[in-house]
Amino acid sequence: MAIILAGGCRVSEMNEGPATVSRTLKIWSQVSRATGAKAISLRILEFAQGRSQVLQNADADEVLYFLENLGQAQSWSNYCTINIDHEPFEVNSQTGIYIKPSQNFSIENMNDKPVVFVSCQCPVIDENQISDELQVAPIIRLNDRSALPTADRWYRVLVDDEVGSRQVTQFVGSIPPGRAPDHFHHYEEVLFILKGTGRMWADQTHTEIGPGSCVYLPQGQVHCVENTGTSELRLLGVFYPAGSPAVRYDA
Repeated sequence: MAIILAGGCRVSEMNEGPATVSRTLKIWSQVSRATGAKAISLRILEFAQGRSQVLQNADADEVLYFLENLGQAQSWSNYCTINIDHEPFEVNSQTGIYIKPSQNFSIENMNDKPVVFVSCQCPVIDENQISDELQVAPIIRLNDRSALPTADRWYRVLVDDEVGSRQVTQFVGSIPPGRAPDHFHHYEEVLFILKGTGRMWADQTHTEIGPGSCVYLPQGQVHCVENTGTSELRLLGVFYPAGSPAVRYDA
């Protein structure tokens, strides 16, 4: 059951609630307007063996992250093909993918295990924020991005204006054991915990988090992620509108 913290911060698990099933695809919606978000969404997409139906967002940016196994009971395949406007790209886990508004995409999974993505959709505010001239391919592997330090942690940006979107940012961050100062941002944010254990704080309220936890943070909400383990806590984050993980405002 989802936990609601101060200010509307919401924490749920990736496969919480009923899934919507369509051919080879199962969808779990964890963040949306129905759960209190203003614009951003977070869904879990699980594709079984075979080729999926064609998917499209007419009026939204979509950023995907191909999940690695999370050390839980489930076992997933770590490679597949994504077809974007009929152009195939071979992808492995730990990869970010940018889908522009009105682009078609489908997943071809030739494995006997499912492949799993975290999907975030962000409606287009200004068409001028979408670039037709991509500087790099829309497939961005985590290990190909430089680790940027901020305080005692690092982050790697996967999707930003370099791949065509000036309105959404996707990144992976690493948090060492301990608790950082409370802070807030001038954008909506969703987090997905990739590894490690910790607590999600919103003002003075908190709940435990671990691999597969999905977090929604309203714009301006004071929060912090505490790493209660002995090794790194790693998370996937998406900002809307776009922003830098290095920019935060002390509470």
